[in-house]
Amino acid sequence: MVKIGNLELGDFPLLLAPMEDVSDPPFRAVCKQNGADLMYTEFISSEGLIRDAAKSVAKLDIFDYEKPIGIQIFGNEIDSMREAAAIVEEARPDILDINYGCPVNKVACKGAGAGILLDIDKMVSMTAEIVKAVNIPVTVKTRLGWDNDSIRIVEVAERLQDVGIQAISIHARTRKQMYKGEADWSYLNKVKENPRLYIPVFGNGDIDSPEKAQEYKIKYNVDGMMIGRASIGYPWIFNEIKHFLATGEKLAAPGLEERIAVAKKHLDFSVQWKGPKLGILEMRRHYTNYFRGMPNFKQYRAEMVTAETYEHVCDILEQVSDVYADHVF
Repeated sequence: MVKIGNLELGDFPLLLAPMEDVSDPPFRAVCKQNGADLMYTEFISSEGLIRDAAKSVAKLDIFDYEKPIGIQIFGNEIDSMREAAAIVEEARPDILDINYGCPVNKVACKGAGAGILLDIDKMVSMTAEIVKAVNIPVTVKTRLGWDNDSIRIVEVAERLQDVGIQAISIHARTRKQMYKGEADWSYLNKVKENPRLYIPVFGNGDIDSPEKAQEYKIKYNVDGMMIGRASIGYPWIFNEIKHFLATGEKLAAPGLEERIAVAKKHLDFSVQWKGPKLGILEMRRHYTNYFRGMPNFKQYRAEMVTAETYEHVCDILEQVSDVYADHVF
């Protein structure tokens, strides 16, 4: 049984990665319904929380049916992160997660996210202060290092454990790689082989099929996996991986009507939570994957990502249902 603090997550939990502009409540809802064991929010700026910025505060919205759930924060100032952690705790998540992995320039080049990998001592000090500031389990998501010449992930995991984190998720790329090239999970195996390490280690990066999940589970000895990009528009991946690990057999891919039903449910929640304008706009990034592999779909995809009303999107989904009724995935 994998545990984070007193939170029991099963024998090999699958986690939904915190993805900016993706891991919002509507997306988390469909992932939860399709097998995600633990989910994280989009990352939230510590400075935004302290200033009570509307966008940051909105990301604190979590719901009982999502539990267990973690709220993730980022920042480069220890005092601000400590204060933000206290604000997060008031939202009553199960876990507080610290983002030490975001590679984008506007975050990393300001010393936050993966930028703190250039100052491991500060990373450890910041983590220690956050752990002391809250009474809920603290976890960390990070990368292997800033670049290939600065990979110290075995040391980092141990030092963070020693100041109180209760699990670590590692994206098996460096910051310099961004999301390019192949993730190198061999370093995760080295982390797990450290005899002093006892907290759960979750692997992240390139898991896009049940077969790869099983291969990496066996080869790299991680305690669970965090799924990110492969779940966008395809929340079924969580249950597909679980079924394959349990039985060695692949689940049939979701059919057209199921894809339409889940896309519609996702859209409904998006409009409900964000309002019609923003809810429709921010759903657009998901449609391509919901209907990936369908022939001659360019016209419908173009209409979906330009439709401006809820009714128009629903009309397009009905057309897709009629035109592709005989399509088999």
